[in-house]
Amino acid sequence: MKKILIIEDNKAVRENTAEIMTLANYQVLTAENGIIGIEKAKGFLPDLVICDIMMPQMDGFEVLRVLGKDSGTASIPFIFLTAKTDREAMRMGMNLGADDYLTKPFEEHELLEAIACRLKKHDSLKKEIIKNLESINTFLEEASEYKDLEGLSKNHNLRSYEKKEIIFWEGDNAHSLYFIESGNIKTYKGTESGKELVTGLYGPGDFVGQLSLLHAAGTYVENAVVLEDAELCAIPKADFIKLLFGNHMVSQKFINMISNNLISVQAHLVDMAFASVRQRAAKALLELYEKGLIKEKPNQGMSIPREDFAGMIGTATETAIRTLSDFKDEGLITTDSGRRIIILDKEELELVAGFK
Repeated sequence: MKKILIIEDNKAVRENTAEIMTLANYQVLTAENGIIGIEKAKGFLPDLVICDIMMPQMDGFEVLRVLGKDSGTASIPFIFLTAKTDREAMRMGMNLGADDYLTKPFEEHELLEAIACRLKKHDSLKKEIIKNLESINTFLEEASEYKDLEGLSKNHNLRSYEKKEIIFWEGDNAHSLYFIESGNIKTYKGTESGKELVTGLYGPGDFVGQLSLLHAAGTYVENAVVLEDAELCAIPKADFIKLLFGNHMVSQKFINMISNNLISVQAHLVDMAFASVRQRAAKALLELYEKGLIKEKPNQGMSIPREDFAGMIGTATETAIRTLSDFKDEGLITTDSGRRIIILDKEELELVAGFK
């Protein structure tokens, strides 16, 4: 049963609205002013808030501001309910992040339809998204229905990239976020000695370029090159910024989509500083396995250039090759005719990596 919080200082309106909601099979809680409403919102954690604007002690705008600053309540759909009809007040409410606006007096069906619509959109955005182009376009279509996100471009198309083709260079103007539909991408930075430091290997469902779009200089902070023929779609920076800051619920879902598990990136940096080459190599193999880039059977996955693997674990190519040879001698891995690495003993690799 969905939970609704009604914040309204007029007793008759509050009780009538609560009755309509209860008869529509919602669980309803009411508050007679904004201060009490905020307390109940934080404790009740409703699925939707209906709030009057003109109230004593604290108006609806302030209620929305306070709830929007709290991570526990920021993404709750919010509908203003008011007798005030001027466009300036409506625009102010929407700028603060309100999802809808109903003018009193309202018809029962108008209220129920507005609530059902907002709950449906909210539930849709909460669902775990399957990361492919069709789902990305569906997400953008749903996000564009929010008033502050109306200008989003939709129906993005794929562009094909060939092996070794550069997607962007470090220092180029950062203009797009890239979604990988198929193929594999390597990101890397050049060192003063002319070597490559591999910062990531990415496959289908991953995003590339998100940190660069937030970089103060407005440029890409690394290079990106295609390892295997790939299909990518580019999301313009303007859309990226809108999705990140335009609406609390959309922003939360978007951040989850594009994060590519940044916690693992932080852990990788710690490993580079403190773990042994053997541990780093084992963790890198397991990470590539989890990404589907290497497999447990021949002729599957991709061939990882040894210099790229060395760049991932922060060591010389010769050292990386020697470590892989040790793992091969120990029966942890093998290779096929295409130089693809094959995992033979995942549990033992996990022990070497320190996961067990």
